[in-house]
Amino acid sequence: MSERVNVKKKQATPVAEAKAEATLPVLGPVGMLRWAWTQLTSMRTALFLLLLLAVAAVPGSLFPQRPANPSVVTQYIKDHPDYGKLLDSLQLYDVYSSAWFSAIYLLLFISLIGCVVPRAIAHYKAMRSQPPRTPQRLSRLPEYGTLVVPADAGIPASDAIHSAAGLLRKRGYRVEVRDADGALPSLGAERGFLKEVGNLVFHTSLIGVLVSVAAGGLFGYSGQRILVEGDTFVNTLVGYDQFNPGTNFQSSQLQPYSLQLDKFNITFDRESKGKFGQPIDFSAAVTTKETPDAPAKQEILKVNDPVSLGGTSIYLTGNGYAPVVTVRDGAGNIAMQGPVVAKLQGDNYYSSVVIKVPDAKPDQLGFVGFFLPTAFVTDKNVSFSADPELFNPQLTLNSYYGDLGLNSGAPQNVFELDVRNLTPLNARNLAAGGITLAPGSTYTLPDGKGTISFDGVKRYIGVDIHHNPGQVYALVFALLAVAGLIVSLYVNRRRVWVRTGTAADGRTMVEYGLLARGEDHRLAGEAAALRKLFTTEWQLPEDNAADETASDHADAEGTAGSQQTPSRAGDNVAGSVSTPAGPTGPEKDQ
Repeated sequence: MSERVNVKKKQATPVAEAKAEATLPVLGPVGMLRWAWTQLTSMRTALFLLLLLAVAAVPGSLFPQRPANPSVVTQYIKDHPDYGKLLDSLQLYDVYSSAWFSAIYLLLFISLIGCVVPRAIAHYKAMRSQPPRTPQRLSRLPEYGTLVVPADAGIPASDAIHSAAGLLRKRGYRVEVRDADGALPSLGAERGFLKEVGNLVFHTSLIGVLVSVAAGGLFGYSGQRILVEGDTFVNTLVGYDQFNPGTNFQSSQLQPYSLQLDKFNITFDRESKGKFGQPIDFSAAVTTKETPDAPAKQEILKVNDPVSLGGTSIYLTGNGYAPVVTVRDGAGNIAMQGPVVAKLQGDNYYSSVVIKVPDAKPDQLGFVGFFLPTAFVTDKNVSFSADPELFNPQLTLNSYYGDLGLNSGAPQNVFELDVRNLTPLNARNLAAGGITLAPGSTYTLPDGKGTISFDGVKRYIGVDIHHNPGQVYALVFALLAVAGLIVSLYVNRRRVWVRTGTAADGRTMVEYGLLARGEDHRLAGEAAALRKLFTTEWQLPEDNAADETASDHADAEGTAGSQQTPSRAGDNVAGSVSTPAGPTGPEKDQ
């Protein structure tokens, strides 16, 4: 046993010594760049980068994003002082415009281009090249068959090969006939180039989607605006309540169109018991103008049915009630008059109301409370809204006076009132009590601070305005990607070879073989279909095949001079004789 081990060690010693003495070649800077480019442009790297891009987008849904709502990000950092600033330094509040997300995006873009372009060039050359040479032994192919055309059929080998070529061309094959006038004419046929075309279209479309999305992020913009019945929105920067520009946005992109809300209608369910009072339809009648000098146009804005103006899409996203109030100060002057947007808070359009009156004299006034479309009061003196329609509208408020903090320049939420520095005038826990107003009523504030009147109710809508120059292109490229993927999955790359020869008794011996590039479970069906075409064309019985008897071997002698035909159908017509059209041995599938 020890002798065997020593023998193995002696045999392995020269190899080990050679490995120890071997020195790896130095790549150098150019070699390293070539290696890096090869790795970057591989399909494996492209798929990895695509997955990495999806993972990198996850923080955008976990943390508030500054482009969507800067105030929420500021509040989030204040609420999480231990790690809020760290997340900000990592650009997790600006994920989609961060350096690391952009780097992944750019690398994926370069990888796809570097992968697609060489493949497209190689496929173009393959489409222009001739089908591969006929293998010497067709019987080694996955699908193989033989046919015998009787001598009295009058179909020599050359006619049979041309007939087979015509049938294959009708079936969509690209055919090349070889040595048509020789003793063993053959042909090579190929089809399924659309498979690679579909693959290239799919990857090229992915590049198009990336470019389109990038164009939308660079040159697009979005914004929100609340419109009360009778208000007009003009597409300028000051016309937005909130505006989110793209990275390369320019104010000159804004086309000065206008949109006026004429009337907003809601249809509530009044029939079903389980969903009674729920809204079932929204429609906003609007007047639009493409330019200040353009004629006005009446349109209907509905949910999921946007209005298109100036290259933007305007979507209906929200609605509610806006009580119309008039506030007079202590001197009797009108300090504030108009609709106040009520923010939805609960069922049946229960809404909160905040009114800020910085122009009141001698003290600024503030009101906070709620609006009820159909007010009901319980036996415990608790008010609630029993229906979303305006059957019994009621405005319930608390009032304050003092410095509202609007002159400091710090931004404030219009739907919130900071009462920490204000003095209460009206509240349920004060002697004056709260303020309860019905349409047309007026309340006089304590201490001669003024009055507030509830003049009526209007409706309002919330609209989202989106401009994305790459949106249409992204859709087109996405559809092309799906179409290319379907083609690449359902089209198969196939090759067919046919060889014919004439036996000594005048019969025409035919053999054919099929080969697929990759897996093709339909290759056997294709072989059966071709066999049926051949037998129909030459009027042969379906069970026609080369006989497996020794007598056929004797009959087939002299097919091509001293050439011999093997006695089994599993061998070539020409035996071991190489074809004039190709080298010995089957060519590797490309």
